[in-house]
Amino acid sequence: MAHPAQLGFQDAASPIMEELLHFHDHALMVVFLISAFVLYIITLMLTTQLTHINTMDAQAVEMVWTVLPAIILILIALPSLRILYLMDEINNPHLTIKALGHQWYWSYEYTDYDDLMFDSYMVPTSELTQGLPRLLETDHRMVVPMDSPIRMLISAEDVLHSWAVPAMGIKTDAIPGRLNQTTFTPTLPGLFFGQCSEICGSNHSFMPIVVEATALDHFESWSTAMLQ
Repeated sequence: MAHPAQLGFQDAASPIMEELLHFHDHALMVVFLISAFVLYIITLMLTTQLTHINTMDAQAVEMVWTVLPAIILILIALPSLRILYLMDEINNPHLTIKALGHQWYWSYEYTDYDDLMFDSYMVPTSELTQGLPRLLETDHRMVVPMDSPIRMLISAEDVLHSWAVPAMGIKTDAIPGRLNQTTFTPTLPGLFFGQCSEICGSNHSFMPIVVEATALDHFESWSTAMLQ
């Protein structure tokens, strides 16, 4: 979960988010090197009185500043495309969950079970117990087994919503009449918080998402209790 004055991303809780963090660091290092080089050139031009005539009209220099940016863009684009394909790749999910956005709550349906579905509302501040985060806790959490590929089917019933859990590297739009698909594999146990990331009305800020990743035996016990 994010904390006050946090400068970076949340800790990754899925392989996709780990890849996104690595790509972010890679791209940031490229930007840092370019910025340092440009700052060096600007400083050199402002402080040096002499001008070398070969730098004013040279085809070699023009070729370098044309080819070098192209190479840098390729070094950034190739990892980016790889991650895009990984995010769309869904192979043999162990569990399929349908998330349906409403104004202003989420409904979850575990499609592999006959009758396992529930609504998830935000817990009001007045009803929170000590230690629970304000505006992020729900009355029913989406429980998933750890180390299992989960397929999410995301849609909406009324207006545009967006199902987003930063620690999992997920942000998928919920569009009425359209079924979007994404996947994640939780690698750590715990609670992972998210919120609707598409402005959907006056209570847009009050439809949080809580994903509880737990061991398989605990998930089976929870699902059995929910079905009774």
